[in-house]
Amino acid sequence: MPKVISIHSYRGGTGKSNFTANLAATLALQGSRVAVVDTDVPSPGIHNIFSLEPEITNKTLNTYLWGQCAIEDAAYDVSANVGLVGEGKVFLVPASVKADDIAKILKDGYDVKRLNDGFRRLVKNLELDYLFIDTHPGLSKETFLSIALSHVLILILRPDKQDYQGTAVTVDVARQLKVRKMLLTINKVYSGLNFDILRQKIEETYGVPVAGIFPLSEDVVQLASEGVFCTRFPEHLISQEFRNVAGQIID
Repeated sequence: MPKVISIHSYRGGTGKSNFTANLAATLALQGSRVAVVDTDVPSPGIHNIFSLEPEITNKTLNTYLWGQCAIEDAAYDVSANVGLVGEGKVFLVPASVKADDIAKILKDGYDVKRLNDGFRRLVKNLELDYLFIDTHPGLSKETFLSIALSHVLILILRPDKQDYQGTAVTVDVARQLKVRKMLLTINKVYSGLNFDILRQKIEETYGVPVAGIFPLSEDVVQLASEGVFCTRFPEHLISQEFRNVAGQIID
């Protein structure tokens, strides 16, 4: 059965889009058909990681939300861009990077029900195994929809007091929305911390399992969002941790 997976963080700067792209690619490397929808319409960016140039994306999530195209027409096959071969596929529905389009979305909003219908249509028409929703940080009615629809919600946080407090709020909201499965991932963890102690502390604090802990990595920083890390460096410890997280989604 296809799974809808929302990737969310309470604050920006957690590495959410990089995480989404790498986890989606990890599942595709295992032969799955995966799509990613960039619902971070005020500040889109995941298209850079998938090497999808805005100049060729004349149809986007925005044009679908305005009733100007079918959502599958805004889904671009980026498998070759990230070096995927074999049966696995990754499709991306990007949000528009045009200033006028962003301003219009922020001013007028959009029909949340239409977004919901689009998710269902993508799963069916692209014959997906997994649909990833890359959300906008913070909490809004659009975020609530994504959380409520999800089979799996992955919350990303850093070992930072503001992240801890914001994640507590998000966990509480997710429980009220009766999310079926919730996981935490801790990102950008500096090497001086004891990962086992950190995992135990986080799990005890939130009552939610920690799916993965990702160290602050110069190798990831050097890539500078110009590609998907786990397809470039499949044997790296970071890539191995993405495979660990993927295994918990598959179960």
